[in-house]
Amino acid sequence: MKYDYLIVGTGLFGAVFAHEMKKAGRACLCIDKRQHIGGNIYTEEQNGIQVHKYGAHIFHTSNKEVWEYVNRFAEFNNYINSPMAVWQDEIYNMPFNMNTFSRMWNIRTPEEAREIIERQKRECQVENPQNLEEQALSLVGRDVYEKLVKGYTQKQWGRECRELPAFIIKRLPVRFTYDNNYFTDPYQGIPKNGYTAMIEKLLEGTPVRLGVSYREFAREFVRESDAESAWQSEEGDSFDKVIYTGMIDAYFDYCLGPLAWRSLRFEEEYLPDCDNYQGNAVVNYTEATIPYTRIIEHKHFVFGTGEGTVITREYPAEWKQGDEPYYPVNDEHNNQLFAGYQQLAKQEKNVLFGGRLGQYRYYDMDKVIEAALEMAASEINSSC
Repeated sequence: MKYDYLIVGTGLFGAVFAHEMKKAGRACLCIDKRQHIGGNIYTEEQNGIQVHKYGAHIFHTSNKEVWEYVNRFAEFNNYINSPMAVWQDEIYNMPFNMNTFSRMWNIRTPEEAREIIERQKRECQVENPQNLEEQALSLVGRDVYEKLVKGYTQKQWGRECRELPAFIIKRLPVRFTYDNNYFTDPYQGIPKNGYTAMIEKLLEGTPVRLGVSYREFAREFVRESDAESAWQSEEGDSFDKVIYTGMIDAYFDYCLGPLAWRSLRFEEEYLPDCDNYQGNAVVNYTEATIPYTRIIEHKHFVFGTGEGTVITREYPAEWKQGDEPYYPVNDEHNNQLFAGYQQLAKQEKNVLFGGRLGQYRYYDMDKVIEAALEMAASEINSSC
């Protein structure tokens, strides 16, 4: 079989690119090292509950075209992300809003909240923040920082806040309204049948091979740049280009050194005799002494349907080679390292790098789709 593209990874980027190429009459083959499609947005039904196997994914966007695009492949519900936070025996709304401040200080008005925050900021006397702690104190004062930022951030990054650079927190959204909507985007929701069903529709008609790593697959092929197709196998299969959505440093065998990531470990539990464990889809635990950062109760993403309930505890972890990478550590050292890999990527003939792993950046789902559509359009236009 002759393919125009080998797409490495069946996450959102790879699936959108594959769909656009198929629509344009191009032949694609997708491979994925995992035994399922969908990457980190993979969902799996358990007892009538769509379980987000790699953490909560709430789709939100301000881009109407992207919203209309995803609604071609899934029917979305109207879920609004309104997480809660637990600190000791106190429960707060997130993001920081008037419900948060009313609970924290027993006040009612925005003016009262502003006065307290501004007074605490002045008391902290931070003129030029040198680390994350100082940055947070300069933005929200001591009470919000101590209860809702400090412990959670230390767990997330595995370091004391004083050891973390200030740029990690460029801003902390403070809203002086009683609105618990975490996102301000006008379009929000979750596919009623889960993200996996949406990816299946995107990949409809495109062959997919699972449980196959790129290195393992590529061993079967000889790369001949002067041949009709760039990669040829003895069996006669060929493809012209590679869309690589894996880790860019892994592609180059970490020749410049590994890029740093934060990872996650998930502890999933099915509670057959419990219909409602915590009353909310996402509850953050902001004390440093509690090892997990949050508990997800999946049935609340679809308003309580399903038998029993499934909860998932999320434990941040230091990433090491072989672990699943989740959050890039975009400090000065790693950004410079990534710049080096970008230079290597530019020299790599007929290989394009996409997605959060290939571009070493944190992407919201709508931005992944925008980037995949842009790359697909560029490829289609360049061959016209």
